[in-house]
Amino acid sequence: MDTIQLAATDRAPLVDFDFASGRLQLRGESYPEDAAAFFGPLLQALRGYLAEGGVDPIVCEVGLVYFNSSSAKALMNLFMLLEDAAAEGRPVTIRWHFAEGDETIEEAGEDFAADFAHGRFEMVREQPA
Repeated sequence: MDTIQLAATDRAPLVDFDFASGRLQLRGESYPEDAAAFFGPLLQALRGYLAEGGVDPIVCEVGLVYFNSSSAKALMNLFMLLEDAAAEGRPVTIRWHFAEGDETIEEAGEDFAADFAHGRFEMVREQPA
């Protein structure tokens, strides 16, 4: 499976999905004009990767400083694919990064984490620079 790398824009996050190493990363802001068009290919690639099977661990690093409701839905879809893989026995860790004091992003992570029973969801508090 190919790696997907997209540079961050003013409306879309940096994407680095390195399927060979099992490392997925989203960072920045996420409020693309068309969230379905932006996230659709990412979700499709992840589905294809997971369909290949395998037991190698997957780590998904998410460090978004802002995202809109359409992006939240897409993130939930991504996380549910990973949760399903974890339910089938694949080690999955989602690391939700948030700045210390950013209660909005922290609470969003806690909301996402509540839907996880099989995958590991880690809250990562980052100190201000």
